[in-house]
Formats: sequence, C-alpha cells, structure tokens
Amino acid sequence: MSAESKKAHNFIQSLIEDAIETGQHTGQVITRFPPEPNGYLHVGHAKSICLNFGIAETFGGECNLRFDDTNPEKESQEYIDAIKQDVEWLGYQWAGDVYYASDYFDQLYGFAEELIQKGKAYVCALTADEMAQYRGSLTEPGKNSPYRDRPVEESLQLFRDMRDGKFKNGELVLRAKIDMSSPNINMRDPILYRIRYADHHQTGDKWCIYPMYDFTHPISDALEGITHSLCTLEFEDHRPLYDWVLDNITIPCHPRQIEFARLNLNYTITSKRKLKRLVDENVVDGWNDPRMPTISGMRRRGYTPQSIRAFCDMIGINKAGGIVDVGMLEFAVREDLNARAPRAMCVMRPLKVTLSNYPEDKTETLVLPVHPQNPEMGEREVSWSQTLYIDREDFEMEPPRKWKRLAPEQAVRLRGGYVMTCKEVVRDEAGQIVELKCEYDPNTLGVNPEGYKANGVIHWVSATDSVEADINLYDRLFNHESPDSDKDGDFLDHLNPESLVVLRGARVEKSLAEPREDLPYQFEREGYFFCDPALTKEAGKPVFNRTVTLRDSWGKGGK
Repeated sequence: MSAESKKAHNFIQSLIEDAIETGQHTGQVITRFPPEPNGYLHVGHAKSICLNFGIAETFGGECNLRFDDTNPEKESQEYIDAIKQDVEWLGYQWAGDVYYASDYFDQLYGFAEELIQKGKAYVCALTADEMAQYRGSLTEPGKNSPYRDRPVEESLQLFRDMRDGKFKNGELVLRAKIDMSSPNINMRDPILYRIRYADHHQTGDKWCIYPMYDFTHPISDALEGITHSLCTLEFEDHRPLYDWVLDNITIPCHPRQIEFARLNLNYTITSKRKLKRLVDENVVDGWNDPRMPTISGMRRRGYTPQSIRAFCDMIGINKAGGIVDVGMLEFAVREDLNARAPRAMCVMRPLKVTLSNYPEDKTETLVLPVHPQNPEMGEREVSWSQTLYIDREDFEMEPPRKWKRLAPEQAVRLRGGYVMTCKEVVRDEAGQIVELKCEYDPNTLGVNPEGYKANGVIHWVSATDSVEADINLYDRLFNHESPDSDKDGDFLDHLNPESLVVLRGARVEKSLAEPREDLPYQFEREGYFFCDPALTKEAGKPVFNRTVTLRDSWGKGGK
C-alpha cells in the first residue's frame, strides 16, 4: 500500500452520509479537537486530529480547536503553545479563534445552578473514601448519599458558598442526581464540580471551583454548535451522561457523540502520565526528544506531516481496537521520504583510505544526482582526491562468504566514482587498523573494469572537502512489545539501552555543510537523517538525527 494511498471510507463518514441522506442531519458538519493542555500531543492524538479535521474537510464543514482546561494544577501555557504548533504542522487550520472550556465557566456555572433548581443536582459532603464505598461495584448497586435529598435552596446556597471560597479543597462537591443503582457506574450520581484553589492559566484566581470533564464537554460542544463529537472508545460508557447533561439543561443544540478505537502501538507508551515521568526523571531529553512518540518528538526526528497523515489513513478508523505494529508507522515514513528525500553520503565511522596511485595535488569533481529517480531535483558535486574516508564497517580482514564490500586484495566501486583495490593495511602500535592503502583504476569511472570484477559498491567522502558532523542514531525507546503490560515490574525496566547511540566525528559530503532544515536526507546505504537545528547551532557543526533505517531490522531479527 502506498503512503499516498487514497483515504479510507470509515464508518463515521458512512454514518454522517446516511444521516444527511435520510434528513436526520441538515446544515454544516462541525467537529472539534479538544485536547487537555497537560502534556504534549502524541501519535494517538495525531489519529484524532486527522479524523476530526478530515471529517470536517470531507463534508465541507469546520473543525474547532478547544482546550479542555478544567484542571489548572496540571496545565500550562507551554502545553497550549505546543499543541497549537503540532496541529498547524500536521497541515490543519482550526475554524475561527482557539476555544477554551474556561471561556464557558460562567455559563457552565449557570447550567449547574439550573440542575440544582430542577432537583437534578445536589451538594454532597461525603469524603472521597466514603463516596467510593457508597458507589458500589460492577456487580452491586450503589447507595444514595445521605445528602442526596437536601432541599434545593440549601444545595443552591452551599454551591454558591463553594464558589465564594467558603469551604476547603475537597470539603464539598456538586453531584448530579441520576441513579445510584444504574448498571453504568458513570450514571451513579457523578461529580459535576469540585473545589480547587489553584490559579488558572486563562482565568487567574477568579474561580475556586472547577467543572468536571463529563459536565464540561457536552455543554462546550453544544455552545459551539458541534454536530459530531468524536471520542475514543473509553468514552462510550460516558455517552449516557453526555446525553443526560444536555437533556436536562436549557440548550438548543445536542451534538451526537460517536466513539472510535484509540491508537495502540507496540513498543510504544502513549499514557501522558508515563510520558511525563520519562521527562521528569530525565530518561529522555524533554517532550520533544526524538525517541518520544510525541508529535514534536517525531518532528524533531524528521518524520513529515505527510507520513503521519498517511499512516493514519493506513490504519483506518474502526471500533475493533487492537494493537498496531509500529513498523506500519516506519513504513509510512520510508515511503514518503524515499520519494523526495535528497541523497547524500555520510561516513559514520571514518577509516582513512590513501590512493597510492592518485596524484597528491590533484582533485576532480564528480557529479551525482540529488535523487536518482527524480532528475528534476538536480545534481550535486563531490570531490575525488588522493585521501578518502570509507566506513570501518565496510572493511574486513577476513571477510565472510558473500561479502560485498572491501577486503585485502579485493576491489569495490565507490559510489559514483572509480573502482579501487585494497593493497595494504596500516595498523597503529595497538594493532588497530588506521589506514588502507589502495589503488584506483582510472578507467572505471562509469564503466565496469576489464579483467576483474568489483566486489560491491560502498559510500565514501573526500578528506579534502568533507565536513565533520555528529550523528544521533535513534531507535525505539523500548525493547518490549508491550512495555506497560508487565504487572510485576515497571515500564522503565524495558528501556532499550541502544535507543540512542551518539557518533562523534562522522564525515559528510560538502553538500551538507549547510543542510536543509525542512526535509530529511537519505544517507546512502544508511537510512534517513534529519538536521537538528538546535543541536547544530550548539555544536557549531551539523548534527543529524536518524529518522528511520532504510529497512526494518527489527522485523528480521535485527534486534
């Protein structure tokens, strides 16, 4: 399947089409993406972004960006700014201004008072432990709170006193009055408001009571005129409460909530709490560490928005759930980059090669394509000189069978250049190989040698005009397929010790002296690599992050 394949026709799109055809839905389709600003967005959010904005685009509608900012103790402006950047980087634009649930705090408070006045909500003084005991279980019904039948006026006054700061954190809550014997525990008089003395990043210290998500979300949707509220499957059991809230207040709009399976990737953690722990405990270098499954981390690693959107198309939208192989994401990245990443040569572990039969004072310019399959991308120049560098891994003193690289008295072709034969191996006092002395065949530029055969093709750079660079070889952060499934251990026990290997003193061809910052390169025979602007500026030389290998080594026993 091509990464540029046509978007799948998912079941949500079909539901909307049916509703339009039968007249159940008229007017514009309006969706929303409602992240909580308590961390950076990850690849699972990318699926939701693509779905919500994609559905709006499909039906010529609009998609709002609304921050679910009802928990100020865990939220920050940093997260808000990062989320906005991620959505825009993926190629989407929200309708109008950015919305916040906190925009509606006054209205939410008014709807809470309406529920109290209708006898549909009450102020409860049970402690958290007592409330858990009263709630019952999956097999046993709950018990009514002793405060459930407070007079309306008493609950109304207590709720106003909560708002006015007359009680301590956790001393009172506002609960919906629904059904303590409901088989759906979410309907057993859920909390609507709790007391929290915390400054809010949008409203400051105006409020000391904050609404719960299950109360805030349906009302925010309705106030914005959302027609389809698309949620992951864990909210399916919350849908009756979503509908109950809207059915019991005076509001003209009633969005339709539709659930879909969240994205679960193997070898990957997407719990915000656990991702935050990786950051807080300095396991990774921040939320945008290229090993993180965050959108900002994938961007810094060199993933493209096109590849992430293609991946979301590939996995589709359904209710079945299941685990998606992270190899599918890597495949989408390779497919996208293979088609348009400029080519270049990088020698990661340089081994000096001296061409003993090439003049010391001579250089010549060889012309190579920027992309062999895309001639419109132009050409690049590399210099051929007496002293070159090849990768240490491309030479073996005692090569195994079917060895297709350099060995003593064997010949190889240097990519885009001549054929050379190894004649002498130079070692230092410790016995380490420090130089190869070779002879090149001047009659082999672009043609096969006569009378013998080259043993393969390897990459190289010239010592005279190549550029020093540092290489960060990033790999999967975990070496366990399901790192958080170990009930007897900690997910950090499954960290991959080789998730980052740093190579200093690599050499890249001169075309990478000032690398592009908008697209990864394919380092020939090595993989796809992206210039890290911040690290490059800090190091004073190019620093490249490995985006993905040329092929899946994990799936072939490579790890």
